[in-house]
Amino acid sequence: MAIKYTFQGILIYATMAAYLLAFVATLLRQRKIGKFTYLVGFIIGCASVAFRWFDVRHVPMQNLFEIFLLFGALVYPISIFCNRVLRVGSVVADMLIGAVVLFPAGFIFNAEPQQLPPALQSWLFAPHVFVYILSYVFMAKAAVQAVSHLANRQPHDNLLSPEEATYRMVCAGFPLLTLGLILGSVWGQLAWGDWWGWDPKELWSLASWLVYVGYFHFRYMFGRRFPRFSSVWAIIGIFVIIITLLWVNLSRLFPGLHTYAM
Repeated sequence: MAIKYTFQGILIYATMAAYLLAFVATLLRQRKIGKFTYLVGFIIGCASVAFRWFDVRHVPMQNLFEIFLLFGALVYPISIFCNRVLRVGSVVADMLIGAVVLFPAGFIFNAEPQQLPPALQSWLFAPHVFVYILSYVFMAKAAVQAVSHLANRQPHDNLLSPEEATYRMVCAGFPLLTLGLILGSVWGQLAWGDWWGWDPKELWSLASWLVYVGYFHFRYMFGRRFPRFSSVWAIIGIFVIIITLLWVNLSRLFPGLHTYAM
């Protein structure tokens, strides 16, 4: 673990601090302060992504440092959208998640600018990676709601129950997960001449997609009798996504075509 004594690092740590302050203030029932500092964290997070974009001269989604940097900025708008439009709660948890997802960017992954490799110099680069990032955020929120369901927490302010909120989050994330898989296949054909290369990242991406297909099937068939098992299924899904995002990229045992995403 290493602290980044750079302007980029200062922006990351300021975003984390704002999210944590928002989390603590909300827990202490200082809701106005919590909302304000949550917004401030988002603004600083956007500035951090913009600075990285300017620094590397390409869309900052090349490696895990940039991916987690973008996660930190996207937490706020998705959180507010889900709360106000989809009637899904856990805004307080989202504040903490915003700080947590920035930890790898701030303390673990290398922030040195990297030249974009030829395989990523495609018009599909930004949409393919971005839809996956969005889907992962929605699925993470689904997992949070699933944990709330297993803990028997009750919704407030006319929000959906945790089990219904889990389903709604998976419904929001699954089309994005599907689109990411399709775009990746098209990109593989253009870049490597094959729609499917049996690369470890491709296999785990397919595995995560199949887990959520299984979630839908199980919930439809047995959800009323075993609602808790549906929530467990959603939690398993986020663990498979974590493997897809981290272990496949970092493992030296199964190198593949996506090993540049480090």
